[in-house]
Amino acid sequence: MNHLTIAAILLPLAACVCSAVLTVCVKRWSVRTDFVSRPREDRYNRNVIALGGGIAIFWTIALFILTGAGVVKFVIEPGHLSFLDESVVQHAAGFMDKVNDLLIVLAAVFVLHIMGLWDDKKHLGPFVKLAVQFATAFIAAWFADIRVEMFIESKLITTILSVFWIVLMMNAFNFLDNMDGTSAGIALIATCVLMAAAIRSGQIFVGAMGMLFAGALLGFLLFNFPPAKIFMGDCGSMVVGFFVALLTLRTTYYNEEAGTELYSVFMPAVVMAVPLYDFISVTFLRLKQGKSPFVGDTQHFSHRLKRRGLSDRQVALTLYLATLCTGLGSILLQQADLVGAILIAAQTVMILIFIAILEAAGNRENQ
Repeated sequence: MNHLTIAAILLPLAACVCSAVLTVCVKRWSVRTDFVSRPREDRYNRNVIALGGGIAIFWTIALFILTGAGVVKFVIEPGHLSFLDESVVQHAAGFMDKVNDLLIVLAAVFVLHIMGLWDDKKHLGPFVKLAVQFATAFIAAWFADIRVEMFIESKLITTILSVFWIVLMMNAFNFLDNMDGTSAGIALIATCVLMAAAIRSGQIFVGAMGMLFAGALLGFLLFNFPPAKIFMGDCGSMVVGFFVALLTLRTTYYNEEAGTELYSVFMPAVVMAVPLYDFISVTFLRLKQGKSPFVGDTQHFSHRLKRRGLSDRQVALTLYLATLCTGLGSILLQQADLVGAILIAAQTVMILIFIAILEAAGNRENQ
């Protein structure tokens, strides 16, 4: 077993432990400082729950990236660890080539994180949050090349498309953070799927980012899975959405030399089918009722399942299963022929129809 393989095993485990320890510390601090979520009419929780779990997620990622950059710069590159495999040294040099982009991304996400903390405490207006989301997404897309390419040569067009996708992902996972374990669990599944796609495409750095992010999510999820002891809050949900968007934009899906087909570029849409369905359906429902789409309520798919008699754990596991079903289909999309791709698309649509049927049943029950 070479050193690169050992590092790939240890990275998510170390991130998970770090995130779990930070989550425990944040929980104690939140309770002591009264940084908590109290029962409200537009929230499902009926107990006082600690907020700030997003602090553990963000700072786990930030600490590992900054520490990694320091180790590479001052230890590996000068040759102080001469026993390391040549492949590790080569990838370390490649990491330093990308470190400026990573620091720009971290700076943008840090702004989101701080705004989320302020919103969790003071409740900012939706337009302020949207403005900051678009600004940070633009910085990441334009200055750090977190952009979709899709065979479009114009940097301006790809930046605009990417900015809207990043903002969409941030709000989709913010919307998903409506019950115990939903946002973090679905993000973890999506991250593992995207990580597998990146590794299959030979993208070591994107795969490593996926491993780090997955470990940070899992460490938090240990305390957020029903019954939750802590919520991530906006300081976490927007960070989670941003990093999921980053993985979707930086993963290579279509590679003619590897034998993948052009329709592989739809993999992110298949992976995110359930979060996107929840976001679009809830937004449409709120607008239909004359409400702001950014005002929280209990009309999400998860809440409807809860009203159908499922426990919090059953709701979370149902959402995980639905996401896993679309995620597994998306993995096969890279290997499927045209007929297989059509079947995967049909399967994804049928999963969403199944969700819609459950929601319609809930609506009739409430009439």
